[in-house]
Amino acid sequence: MGAGAGGAAAVTELSLGGHEVRWWNRNPATIEPFREHGGVRYEGVLGEGVATPASFATDLGSALAGAELAMVCLPSLAHELVAEALVAAQVSCPVLLNPGHTCGALHVANVFRERGVEPPPLVELSTLTYVARKPDASTVRITGAAGRVWAGCLPGSEEALRLAQEIYPAAVAARDVLASSLANVNLVLHTPGAILSAAWVEATGGDFRFYVDSMTPGVARSIDALDRERLAVAAAYDHALPALTEEMAAIGTAEATAAARGDTQAAIAGGEANRLIKAPDSLDHRYYAEDFGYGLVPMLELARIGGVVVPYASALVEVASALRGEPLAASGLTAERLGIAGLDRGGLLELVRGPA
Repeated sequence: MGAGAGGAAAVTELSLGGHEVRWWNRNPATIEPFREHGGVRYEGVLGEGVATPASFATDLGSALAGAELAMVCLPSLAHELVAEALVAAQVSCPVLLNPGHTCGALHVANVFRERGVEPPPLVELSTLTYVARKPDASTVRITGAAGRVWAGCLPGSEEALRLAQEIYPAAVAARDVLASSLANVNLVLHTPGAILSAAWVEATGGDFRFYVDSMTPGVARSIDALDRERLAVAAAYDHALPALTEEMAAIGTAEATAAARGDTQAAIAGGEANRLIKAPDSLDHRYYAEDFGYGLVPMLELARIGGVVVPYASALVEVASALRGEPLAASGLTAERLGIAGLDRGGLLELVRGPA
């Protein structure tokens, strides 16, 4: 589900791997160029060629019939609408969020419950399993395939987790979805640089390399400050997560030697998979529209419940709200939208791990 770069990369790898892939997208216009060309034209780390799915589905219900797994490869901004479509289609198979971003499984499960439907087995991955961009409407350029991601599931979804790991051997089981959510690298990797290069983004339309040209010493120090807060939130729930550049090196998007010596600037700027990726072209880009309201805001909610003070993350959300003219702390993934409003730390842990 999803015909952006991530969805096209997943269709490519899974089709080449011999899986029967039925491809569906909410907007038929996005998937139509692939249909016209008989599949996905792909280039990069998976080779070059055309990958053809078993079908281009126009009806979600028929696409789901008999399926072993429904994989959602979409920004978290689309999760609610896709969850509603899954409710309407009466999905019965497990659902894999690739990626879950921050608290994606909690969000999707809450959409089901708000509509009076028991959620299906849910698994989320900490990051997209590919680094990919679409140079044109029918082509995907895959510059990286994740060497490791974290996979978290909600209680009762353990068999779905096993299936996700079968499809993606690089997926390592996390203790719970709080760990997989807080391992989302984008909430730390994108947000400080997005704020500190906002004028450059607006002045040039993003005509610079985000992970290289804007990865200055000051931006790197800002990333480190935010990462310390992320790790503190994780620790409040008994998780000892890797630092950002260590996590990125395991994924394959940071230069490993620099990451090992703790050089954030060199590790990120030296990552081959991201090296040529351009900056956002406007403040409407997903680095602004998604990574603050759907990345940092749910982290702020986890911090509040866990009793962790996160001043830098809070400040970034406030500045992003001013830049975008939108109250992100209210419009993003709040505790209410995650279904965790009113819970204390013990209640949240019981929700994500089951009764002690």
